[in-house]
Amino acid sequence: MISKIQNLKIATILPYKENYSLEYASAASLWVAEFFENSKFKNNCFIYGNTKSRNYLTKNYKNINLKNLNSKLKSSTKEYSLKLIKEINDKKYDLVEIHNRPLIFFNLINKIESKFVFYFHNDPLSMKGSKSTSERLSILKNADKIIFVSEWVKKRFFFDLDEKLSTKTEVIYPSVKKKKSTKKFKYITFVGRLNFSKGYDIFKNAIIKILDEFPTWTAYSVGVEHRRNIYINHKLHNELGFLNHKKTLNLLNKSEITIVPSRWEEPFGRTALEASSCGCATIISNRGGLTETTDHAVILKKNDEFNLYKEIKNLILNKKKRKHIQKLSRSNIKHTIINNTKVIDQMRESIFPKYNLNYLKNRLKIINLYNQGQKLNHRLFNISLGKKFTNGFIRNNHDVLEISDRDFIKNNRSFNLVPNKKNFQSYLIQTFKNYNPDLLFFGHSKNIDLNTIDEIKSYNKNLIISQWNEDPIMPSLDYSKQNISNIKLYSDVVDHNFITTHPSILKNKVDNNANFHFFFVPVDKNIECFDVYKMNPKKDLFYAMSHGVNRAVLKDGVEDNRVQILDKLVKKIPNIKYDFFGFSNKQPIWGNDFNNALINSKMGLNLSRGLPTKYYSSNRIASILGNGLLTFIDIKTQFNDFFKNDEVIFYSNIDDLASKINFYSKNDKLRKKIAKKGKAKYFKFFNGNKIAKYILDVSLGNNSSLFK
Repeated sequence: MISKIQNLKIATILPYKENYSLEYASAASLWVAEFFENSKFKNNCFIYGNTKSRNYLTKNYKNINLKNLNSKLKSSTKEYSLKLIKEINDKKYDLVEIHNRPLIFFNLINKIESKFVFYFHNDPLSMKGSKSTSERLSILKNADKIIFVSEWVKKRFFFDLDEKLSTKTEVIYPSVKKKKSTKKFKYITFVGRLNFSKGYDIFKNAIIKILDEFPTWTAYSVGVEHRRNIYINHKLHNELGFLNHKKTLNLLNKSEITIVPSRWEEPFGRTALEASSCGCATIISNRGGLTETTDHAVILKKNDEFNLYKEIKNLILNKKKRKHIQKLSRSNIKHTIINNTKVIDQMRESIFPKYNLNYLKNRLKIINLYNQGQKLNHRLFNISLGKKFTNGFIRNNHDVLEISDRDFIKNNRSFNLVPNKKNFQSYLIQTFKNYNPDLLFFGHSKNIDLNTIDEIKSYNKNLIISQWNEDPIMPSLDYSKQNISNIKLYSDVVDHNFITTHPSILKNKVDNNANFHFFFVPVDKNIECFDVYKMNPKKDLFYAMSHGVNRAVLKDGVEDNRVQILDKLVKKIPNIKYDFFGFSNKQPIWGNDFNNALINSKMGLNLSRGLPTKYYSSNRIASILGNGLLTFIDIKTQFNDFFKNDEVIFYSNIDDLASKINFYSKNDKLRKKIAKKGKAKYFKFFNGNKIAKYILDVSLGNNSSLFK
């Protein structure tokens, strides 16, 4: 991060065949040189290219010498890129601006720790590195800003893309300085390549008729063409060949009329802009970005010799009209260097923080998206894993914006009462633009479209996206099939996946489980806030199925396997005072009622759906062990990797479980001692602060271990 925005160090990269010289400057070079002179960053801006002439446009130019420039066997682009990478990394530039070469951009983006701006001076669909949709999407994703020299060029870039992705793009036009009025002569001038695409044949046929009809007028052609087949033989026509930029402007200042009859889709049309600003009555074709250059040109209805002849003749005969156009063109220049330099500098500043804060380094902005249960009257407040993450992030000194996807959709239904998922995408995108988070963290959601993820990623190439899931993924459970499908929906498009089951369980169930990480369900001091081991509860054993969700009957004819286990348990130790909820005709329990029932029991059972699976647990273990109940856990979960036998009670089968429940129900002192140690262990190693830090460390690519 830069300490002061005024000290912004900028590396400007020209195409390596672009001559940055007074004699042979082309459009991109002129752009860079002219905007440099008035920039507030000129003292720390350096321009790189490969130029034969030593008569550089500005003194801050650095020439890159290339050995392979004329070699047919070796890549000049690769050599140029490698030298730029070394130079830029050595100089530690804050911003790298690349002009008109997508291949150079792709060579540099992963090798340089800088912000990137890419400038399109030509049709993106005709350039190597931006012809395909995927290439242009990649530029959108990796560039911090994309600048187009006209709306036409921008339109071409988004030819088969959604323009909703255009938030990091701008149009900044080539510009000119205001010039003093000079004496005009009866000159009609053409500037450009002397070929068919520039309409030189149209100019030829029209100008010969004009010069025959108006012998007091003179025509000039400025330009060259190596594959020449169009010549103008007329005594009143002068072919000047190539003129440098300064001499060309001098001629335009003297000319009454300038002709730009391009057939080619001009990306912008600098000649038309400069001619207009020099006070020429300018005639242009309606091609590409030409009509964006000036508001005062004569636009050919049909680009042919007859219409061109007619418009030139009209300007010659109608002196009042001609002088009116010239005056408006000179006094109302559409694109000035001073104004557009300010736009460029503002664009540069917008990429960086305005203040010298360690905010982005030490304090993240996080969107935490999860089901808050607003439509359920917040009855999930005491079992909400999403809320624990928020608390953990905040206690780690990060800023958190919470979004509840399910609540949004339920609260924003269309008139036909169908949940408005489409509206949620727009809401999320706009929220993302306003908040600009460093991390999108979401759990148990199927409401984010993959296209939405692609779009928000395009706005911030440094964005990290992680998802979490605490539902079972064990092979023995039908429910797990749907849950695995939910996880897989996003697993390849997010950076990290966090699950409460050992990732090895997912082998052969997802395409790649390398970015899957186990996390232990955290406890939170504001949620798990009771010390039941200090109390004298009236009940012995607490259990709420899925925290009060009545899942005993999964569907017709299918019963949750936990019901059978609990029925057997009651039969084996009928003297135990049970407090079971959510099945066997006992009502579910929620919110504060859940808390009241929980702390009225001495012991709790950590029993989950399906077969015991390595490390799997839901928030249930946090509720019972974290609130100081003596907790029973199946040994096959392998939680003995985390807890000792004097912190929780492990059982191997139903008979073992029944025996141990019966024993501890009669040994209060020992029960309290173990429950106290279990809670202390949980809060020491798996509190919300530590789990949040672990998740952030992993998400950011830092080395981290859950077991530290």
